[in-house]
Amino acid sequence: MNQPTIYVVVYFSILYFRYHAGIVTDEMLSLPKAPFIAVGLLEALGAASGMAAGAILSGASIPILSQTFLVWQLLLSAIFLGRRYRFNQVVGCLLVAVGVIITVASGSNNGLSIKEASVFWTLLMVTSFFLQAADTVLKEIIFLDTAQRLKGGCVDLFVVNSYGSAFQAFFICLLLPLLSKLWGVPFGQLPSYLKDGAVCFLNIGSLSNGCQGAPLLPLLFIIVNMAFNVSLLHLLKISSAVVSCLASTFSVPLSVYAFTLPLPYIGVASSLPAGFVSGVIVLVAGLLVYAWTPSANSTTTLDPQPT
Repeated sequence: MNQPTIYVVVYFSILYFRYHAGIVTDEMLSLPKAPFIAVGLLEALGAASGMAAGAILSGASIPILSQTFLVWQLLLSAIFLGRRYRFNQVVGCLLVAVGVIITVASGSNNGLSIKEASVFWTLLMVTSFFLQAADTVLKEIIFLDTAQRLKGGCVDLFVVNSYGSAFQAFFICLLLPLLSKLWGVPFGQLPSYLKDGAVCFLNIGSLSNGCQGAPLLPLLFIIVNMAFNVSLLHLLKISSAVVSCLASTFSVPLSVYAFTLPLPYIGVASSLPAGFVSGVIVLVAGLLVYAWTPSANSTTTLDPQPT
């Protein structure tokens, strides 16, 4: 709960300065709020379902299930945006997903717990990625729609982030009774639980176990995560949700490699997975295949061209 609150404060602070700098206009701020409410609802439901399933599933299985995110984006973009993808683009997306799976699965010594966990939790995690995919496609629709409303202009991405995060925080507050059960905390003790979380975040008081590195590490995480999210949203704004998703897949092998470095607070550095290089090669090959533009006389699409 503390993290969404910080995001709202930071995003609206940036929005405030961009408004007074003339980057954000009154017309942008007066846009209909219904799409932003839908964005917040999708983000809140996606986060809640992801946390519920993530508490049961293993860490190795989650990145593999997350590749359904790309599948959902392809389907939703085709349905709601009328996108038609060439054969090489579909193959490229599949190769990217396979590359991520190879990278993650090769480093899992405990085996994948997808088979061990119940079907319900697996489907719930897949549903979480469906909601996240719907959220990104909806943001793309917002950018396209506002480009028409603003007569050739486009809404500033911090307008989308600020209102989306605000409504997400609102819906997460409504979901707190459910989230408290997922955290194993009685609802009546939730205020004390959140207070302890804030104390740990600031690294003050007697709560020291598990709070090493605070507040520097949590702040670094928030800064890097916000920069990452803003970069992906900007890429979505100038390209598409699918391209943004493909670019974000690079974070998986990069994070795997980062844990092999002798960084502070992560303990003993892990060894590079046996299939890491193979997975990265397949992932990069998928991106190249997706970006490849075939000659006009050999273009093949998923659907037959209209006659």
